Amino acid sequence: MRISTASIAALVACVATTSTSAFSPAHFHAIHNTPSQRSVDHASFNSGSVATRRHHHRSSSHLRSSVDPSLISELYKRRPRPEYIPGHIPDPDYVRIFDTTLRDGEQSPGATLTSSEKLEIARNLAKLGVDIIEAGFPIASPDDFNAVKQIADIVGNEVYEDGYVPVIAGLSRANEKDIARAWDAVKGAIRPRIHTFIATSDIHMTRKLNKTPDEVIEIAVKAVTYARSLGCTDIEFSPEDAGRSNPEFLYRILGKVIEAGATTLNIPDTTGWNMPWEFGNLIRLLRENVPGSDKVVFSTHCQNDLGLATANSLAGALNGARQLECTINGIGERAGNASLEEVVMSLALKGNEQFKESTNPGSGKLYTAINPVYITPTSKMVAEYTGMKCQPHKAIVGANAFQHESGIHQDGMIKDKSTYEIMTPESIGLMRGDSQSGAGIVLGKHSGRNAVGTRLRELGYDLDVDKLNAVFARFKEVAEKKKGGLDDDDLESLVSDQAGYVNELWRVTGLQATTGLSGIPTATVKMMGPDGVERYISATGTGPVDAVYKAIDQIMGVSVILESYSMNSVNEGIEALASTRVVIVPTINGPNDSAVMDAQTSQLREKKFSGSGSDTDIITSSARAYVSALNKLLTWKMRRMSSTESSVDTTGMSGAVAVEGETPAVVVN
Repeated sequence: MRISTASIAALVACVATTSTSAFSPAHFHAIHNTPSQRSVDHASFNSGSVATRRHHHRSSSHLRSSVDPSLISELYKRRPRPEYIPGHIPDPDYVRIFDTTLRDGEQSPGATLTSSEKLEIARNLAKLGVDIIEAGFPIASPDDFNAVKQIADIVGNEVYEDGYVPVIAGLSRANEKDIARAWDAVKGAIRPRIHTFIATSDIHMTRKLNKTPDEVIEIAVKAVTYARSLGCTDIEFSPEDAGRSNPEFLYRILGKVIEAGATTLNIPDTTGWNMPWEFGNLIRLLRENVPGSDKVVFSTHCQNDLGLATANSLAGALNGARQLECTINGIGERAGNASLEEVVMSLALKGNEQFKESTNPGSGKLYTAINPVYITPTSKMVAEYTGMKCQPHKAIVGANAFQHESGIHQDGMIKDKSTYEIMTPESIGLMRGDSQSGAGIVLGKHSGRNAVGTRLRELGYDLDVDKLNAVFARFKEVAEKKKGGLDDDDLESLVSDQAGYVNELWRVTGLQATTGLSGIPTATVKMMGPDGVERYISATGTGPVDAVYKAIDQIMGVSVILESYSMNSVNEGIEALASTRVVIVPTINGPNDSAVMDAQTSQLREKKFSGSGSDTDIITSSARAYVSALNKLLTWKMRRMSSTESSVDTTGMSGAVAVEGETPAVVVN
């Protein structure tokens, strides 16, 4: 991936600082939008200098690769964080990020991970800088136990230069067997944690557990006490379905587990039932009414059943929660969990100003120590290993998150990227570089002339107004049929396609071809002539392309030999643009004879004419290429006749006559 020097410098400034404003376009684009030598160089290239243009790109790539490596290393510096103390955060504005991708995320149907895949993801989570990695549910299976133990023994002991090492947590139900198994799995880590839970909502206690509230409290206290007896000093307790639990009961049970030794109280909205204001108020009430609440860290765990997981997590932070549980790409049970990238970037962009509530401890300027440059690679790894691809419009990491197809948006992005981007893709590790005009511009049917013209200039095509208009008109035709937009190769193919169409004499206005194993290939072609009249005719052939070419011959009144025909796919996929190139030679002594004197042999030879065409439909592409070559032939004949005759043929047919004795039908407009 090529990254301009301006991009590197901006990204260094963005990541090196702990200020949340570093992620905003106002900070980043002030440098990123500085005019580069690339835009100046391209002005000196035109559409005929392909070799020079390609050399220019190679030179630019060389310049970019020579950026000082020390600048690149700055991108990956870890952000400072307070000392890790179970149950206490020295800086009340710091928010711990608890990642449960490997536990709750893996519970997504079809998202089973192998032990080696879990280890790789855990290592990336450590690079990302998450405070706690919930590595799995050790009692679930021997493989899950081994995976958690491996992560604890390896990732849980990899201390970074700044002293950071992630906490490794294992989940357990509130019974001794589960807790002992979880402790055996995580105790090899430098910072091990046991996370135990029991349901507290009325429906769960009566229908699932068949326990009374007092019995549930007794079980919870015994679980935390037993975990402490094993030597674990970092214990997280979760009242499952807290979002639907009676607050008065939560005050009781949470106060008791604090007495027993819990250091983190996680408040789950297990079914995604709460509204943000409900959940935020629940966190506030718990902090105000649970005995000993000042001795623990409050946490959130929000499911996304109503699409509110991120909003509820942030509402929790607004009301004093200082640990937020989330997953990469928001994967998890049912509709998933709060998305790590959404939570982290929301705090990065808005944490400095939108969390200053009177009930919030500290200054209200919330921050995390996540190194966001690893968000994109971690997201892609999780999507690949779990097989759960992100929807294109997924916030932050979706394929469309930093892409723009609307002409109005593209025009704004070309002028100033902060018009439509509230954060930079580079800040999350998406190194856009020069691709898509360096602004995520997707050239599709909604794109405007400015976006198409800008990208053509960047590719080295300095087209005049007429040529640009011709290419843009053709672009619109193709973009209507090609999903996903046109890439650079498509665009360059259209430039070649339109090279012979600025002063076209004939053009195809309608085409239909039928073929098959048992039928005779037949084509009906409609064409507009230089006199403004449409003509159509049907013809048969050995194949659909042959039938189309015979129909075109009859309408245009030409007699030529198809000397060369080739077709290539411009790119990959079922909707790839087909590029066709043909070479024709007029029939000797035919109506379009184009004999010229060979300078070397002094012999007469027929002049050859080439044409190219592009379309998502191979028959249409073939027809456009053939008509392009024929137009060149007729234009050449007209120029030669005008130089030898006093009168000029203005029909554009150059004396051509219909072949095979058939007369094209005239369409009455």
